[in-house]
Amino acid sequence: MIRLCLLAFATLAAPALAANGPLLAQACAGCHGPNAAGQEATPGIAGVPAATIVAQMNAFRANERPATIMGRIARGYSDAEIAAIAEYLASRR
Repeated sequence: MIRLCLLAFATLAAPALAANGPLLAQACAGCHGPNAAGQEATPGIAGVPAATIVAQMNAFRANERPATIMGRIARGYSDAEIAAIAEYLASRR
């Protein structure tokens, strides 16, 4: 019964979390610039396909992609949060 309740909650929470993509992605602007368009040596991530962003965030999490801070940042997000951020950023062209 508990598993069924958790599954129902997760199913209901997923669309709500996706709606938080713009809010979650605000954290990216500190390094990636306004509208995630890139600044200085930090690349733009707006318009990058969602699957690419998810793959890169997973690589940062696993220390498979070199970075100064992105590994620590990526480990702070759940899979659902990364997906929401990726979908939002992919929609920004």
